Amino acid sequence: MARRVYLSRGEALEGDFRCLHCHYQVSASALRAGVQNRNHCPYCLWSRHVDWKKAGDRLATCMAEMQPIGLTLKATRKKYGPARAGELMLIHQCLGCGKLSINRIAADDNPGRLLEVFQGSFELDLQVKEQLVASSIDILLPEDRRLVTDQLFGKGSV
Repeated sequence: MARRVYLSRGEALEGDFRCLHCHYQVSASALRAGVQNRNHCPYCLWSRHVDWKKAGDRLATCMAEMQPIGLTLKATRKKYGPARAGELMLIHQCLGCGKLSINRIAADDNPGRLLEVFQGSFELDLQVKEQLVASSIDILLPEDRRLVTDQLFGKGSV
């Protein structure tokens, strides 16, 4: 039997839930979100520290809010593909324990808010940048703006 993780007032993560940060009601439907393990709000992009070792395991005990701090690219296994290929991924940092995690962007995530997170990542402090390097997470940089806007809004849209 799958372990249920409760976000607030008895709401289980397997179903719809209320975001702890912005308080919007969030659908966890895989059809709507385009991901199997919805763990962040599509409006504000904040998450909750629910996964421990891998996405969807729901074994974390921290349960603190996780702030979206930047974007990265999913590693690809294509030997001869372009160096900067792969889908955009959201980087979260736990406000409780400091753990960094990478999450798939869902189909219904707010693209304008994703762009704000990307731009805000340029101002991260040195300690967080060092933690990203130590975790082997390559955060996207200002020179990756075209790549980000092409993936969020379509090629040549911005």
